Amino acid sequence: MRLFRRVVPTGVRHGTVTILYKGLSVEATTFRAESDYSDGRHPDRVSFAATIDEDLERRDFTINAMAFDLRLKRLIDPHEGQADLSRRLIRAVGDPLERFREDGLRPLRAVRFAAQLEFEIEGATLAAIPRAMDRLRLVSAERVRDEFQKSILARQPSRAIRLMEGSGMLGELLPELAVCRGVEQKGMHRFDVLDHLLESADAAPPELELRLAALFHDIGKPAAKVEVPDGEPTFHRHEELSAQLLERLMRRLRFPTALIEETAHLVRCHMFAYDDSWSDAAVRRFLARVGTEHLERLFALRLADGTGMTGVPADPRGLEAFRERIDRVLSEDHAFGLKDLAIGGEELASLGVPRGKVMGMILKELLETVLDDPSLNEAGRLKEIAARLKGKYGLS
Repeated sequence: MRLFRRVVPTGVRHGTVTILYKGLSVEATTFRAESDYSDGRHPDRVSFAATIDEDLERRDFTINAMAFDLRLKRLIDPHEGQADLSRRLIRAVGDPLERFREDGLRPLRAVRFAAQLEFEIEGATLAAIPRAMDRLRLVSAERVRDEFQKSILARQPSRAIRLMEGSGMLGELLPELAVCRGVEQKGMHRFDVLDHLLESADAAPPELELRLAALFHDIGKPAAKVEVPDGEPTFHRHEELSAQLLERLMRRLRFPTALIEETAHLVRCHMFAYDDSWSDAAVRRFLARVGTEHLERLFALRLADGTGMTGVPADPRGLEAFRERIDRVLSEDHAFGLKDLAIGGEELASLGVPRGKVMGMILKELLETVLDDPSLNEAGRLKEIAARLKGKYGLS
């Protein structure tokens, strides 16, 4: 702090400051050692160490326990991190159980690094994870969420989930996903529900909403499953149950509300079954229910779902006929939502409709009317229909 003019004491109690210099933001940390982690996450005591070797001994994995001496221009690598990088290996520094008991988030970080870097976790390090589960339970939902979402944005998110399953973390952190193991589907499905979801997640584009939707879109199937004598099991309305479970899971992990709503909406809508027999009104209803702003993501989810059935990339041409039909309907400039109606709340209020639940129900009925017959989307016609609907809801 004496050497540089602009220094922010971001963590000065723990020996860390941030240097602001020529547009750069550089974090500088004193050699330090930590001891006792009673909360399973943060050290009870931080002491400043005399050497870089003492500092590196407190690191989590060998690939994170290297330093470079700028003065002597040499790599300092007391735990053979460079060799582990070459071997593509995640290995704890020293005793893996001790490292994991110091910080309950480290097992999940091991999985995240393995997924992002496409490395393996060294045997003893992996074997120590189940014995540190009590420390993982102490970690905040926000920290778990951050590691988890980094993992599922890796090129192959299934790597992380399989490691979580094998080490016991999946049942602990994502029980809604863990119970999908062994739930058979038959028919066109080659995999059980869990493997289907993993294949789907791998096939989804690396956008957080899509990866989450692909990974969780069928988690309602275990609860929805009904065995049929001499037939294939059914999963009636599993998409609604999956969306409900997803919302609960994402709230538990403190995901933002907007992201929860977007992801759950994709899951609720993923079971559409278009064919040429659909009327234009049916297409308009589909667009009104889904929302044109969600179409591309929904189609991407559908392709990932298709790939997840067999492990073979789904043919995007299967959606082309539906895309063309949608484009034609959209080009006709019809109403697809309440905002597109020729009248709104102000006009209904002028007709004596009180604001609130009844007004909302009348607006929905007007939208249904216009979806059936777009020519009725004129202010005068809709006011006439609204006046008749007032009687239905006990309004004079």
